[in-house]
Amino acid sequence: MENNMKMKKYYGEVAFEVFNNSFKRATKYVSDNLTVKATSRCVRAAKELILTAGKPNYAERKFIKLCKKAGEKFPIKKIQLKLYSKKGK
Repeated sequence: MENNMKMKKYYGEVAFEVFNNSFKRATKYVSDNLTVKATSRCVRAAKELILTAGKPNYAERKFIKLCKKAGEKFPIKKIQLKLYSKKGK
């Protein structure tokens, strides 16, 4: 039950960052083998939010390795944010 409440908290944190601050993606590092992500997607003028929890991808594993080397403890307090990319011509 307690673990379920923590996951709801993590989902809320990443969803808040994506919706209220207009970021493309927000990632919370819960442990070295679990990440929680919220990704924003626009489909036909409607904003969609995709929530994902699971194993980290390649770039996230690289980041986790650097955090461990630096002595960071999990869960990492700061949420990693990614902005929308500019459209090319």
